[in-house]
Amino acid sequence: MWEIITSSTPDILWAGIKYTIPIAVISFAIGLVIAVLTALVRISTPRGNRVLVIFWHLLKWILGFYVWLFRSTPLLVQLFIVFFGLPNVGIQFDAWTAGILTFSLNTGAYASETVRGAISSIPQSQWEAAYSIGMTYQQTLFKIVFPQAIRVALPPLSNSFISLVKDTSLASSITILEMFMVSQQYAARNYQPLLMYCIVAVIYALFCTILSILQHYLEKHFSRYLTQEVA
Repeated sequence: MWEIITSSTPDILWAGIKYTIPIAVISFAIGLVIAVLTALVRISTPRGNRVLVIFWHLLKWILGFYVWLFRSTPLLVQLFIVFFGLPNVGIQFDAWTAGILTFSLNTGAYASETVRGAISSIPQSQWEAAYSIGMTYQQTLFKIVFPQAIRVALPPLSNSFISLVKDTSLASSITILEMFMVSQQYAARNYQPLLMYCIVAVIYALFCTILSILQHYLEKHFSRYLTQEVA
């Protein structure tokens, strides 16, 4: 048993470093951009030009439908649609691109609600105070609202990233050679599925523990000003 552990663990760990973590980081970064843009569109209402107002409401409806769709369907189904389904209509992605695209859109849908809630939690009086001293919408958003919203959104966004790291195990279903697929390959060769899946579970737990520690320090960093204010 020890020989199996020592021979398989380095390969599984390397697959995690080479594929699992990069997929999670890239997908989360893209998903966060999608989330911020989606949240900003959905909480804002332009005034003035009627055509612009109609277009904006249409865009809000489309983004609302996107959020509903990706939050209402399983991630595995989304992966299968993008990788196995879309080629039937002439749209084809390699496994890596399909995985990144699906994970990004899924993360963006969930994270957009987190970002929207964080921005909405900032009192309207702060917007009005900023406008009263001549600040523009963009200045108010980036200098007043976002710094406070980050502190509110950080814990749920960190949890989403940790969940995404675990969800990357589904990438094995579209032939991406990440940690779980490597453990499956070893299990097929040595006929020790319980041992192999326990090994990959421990590695996932190790990665998520490290991320949880980083989350703790990030929350402490962004909360230091609040602590000083209360003191």
